[in-house]
Amino acid sequence: MKKEVGLWLDHRKAVIVTLENGTEAIREIQSNMEKHVRFSSSTHLKDHIDTQGPEAEDMRDRQYKAHLDRYYDKVLSSIVNANSIFIFGPGEAKIELENHLERHGFGEHVVGVESADKMTDRQIAAKVRNYFQNK
Repeated sequence: MKKEVGLWLDHRKAVIVTLENGTEAIREIQSNMEKHVRFSSSTHLKDHIDTQGPEAEDMRDRQYKAHLDRYYDKVLSSIVNANSIFIFGPGEAKIELENHLERHGFGEHVVGVESADKMTDRQIAAKVRNYFQNK
């Protein structure tokens, strides 16, 4: 049977709606990332060194990207068996997830990507149902 998945996501959470065999399931995955991430340095230096320099910023960017990759891996593991994947949400996360899926060989399963504002779980589920009914 066909398994259709629609998901709303931003950098904080993903709401995944799965439609299969006439049933609907909703699951939420948290990224555990605050809006403004502050990673602390794991090294303690005896001499004072500017922790706001380009090297520190690069390290924070790498840590942020690694955290997002782990988050997208969690999302991917919950939708890996989907025949069709519809992604929507605000900001850049939807495009980042689409690229993540393509890098892991699931790009052909993505049937649509749309921008959407913040929504309730019921609104998300209704949007997913409507999207796949009209396909």
